[in-house]
Amino acid sequence: MSAAKRPRLIVALDVASFEDALALIERLREFDVIFKVGYESLFGYGEAILEKLEALGAATFVDAKLHDIPRTVEAAVRALVRPSVELLTVHAQGGNDMMAAAVAAAAERARELGIAPPKIFAVTILTSIAPEELLELGLHGGPGENVMRLAALARDARCDGVVCSAHEVPDLKAFFGAGFLALCGGIRPAGSAHGDQKRVATPRSAVEAGADFLVVGRPITEARDPAAAARAILAEMEAARVGS
Repeated sequence: MSAAKRPRLIVALDVASFEDALALIERLREFDVIFKVGYESLFGYGEAILEKLEALGAATFVDAKLHDIPRTVEAAVRALVRPSVELLTVHAQGGNDMMAAAVAAAAERARELGIAPPKIFAVTILTSIAPEELLELGLHGGPGENVMRLAALARDARCDGVVCSAHEVPDLKAFFGAGFLALCGGIRPAGSAHGDQKRVATPRSAVEAGADFLVVGRPITEARDPAAAARAILAEMEAARVGS
């Protein structure tokens, strides 16, 4: 990987209250991070946190994981596009028409607002799913095969990239090229508890694999000192980037 490429750290605002989220944002504002608004924050206090992040000019990732008929997803995307939102997710298993509708809706709404459209990422196989669980879901083959198959659908729908584990990134980049972006969850610093994550990677190994965005939640949000935890992860990411 080129030493000029700088992956971004995304911090998940997976906390119970708006006040907790504000406190976390305040502690981490000194860093160049993207804040993830996922289910807990989006459904708990979504409008309030999106308005606050926009007022602060903070880069925002809305991890909505939209998965419905194309018309419904199109409407949802239009409602979520705003100046601070840089990244937005849909589910690849929603199919080509659904993903294409999301991409088109994001571009159209951004033109209306006079802003750059958010990057649309398609969720492939969740990092909480172990290889042996795929057959239970009716998916044959390993995680890598399924990620590549879904990534091909996402590429054809003109998504900017996919959400996957760091383990699938080298093959993804080799096949689709560096411009097709990889957003990776399941990132755990060495020694951290894995929790419900099954396919995990350290910040260093994810960067070395070629990940463009690394999502970290509990190792930062539940740390005694979230700022120190974020600083250590960013330092590990930078060391891996420079050393690649």
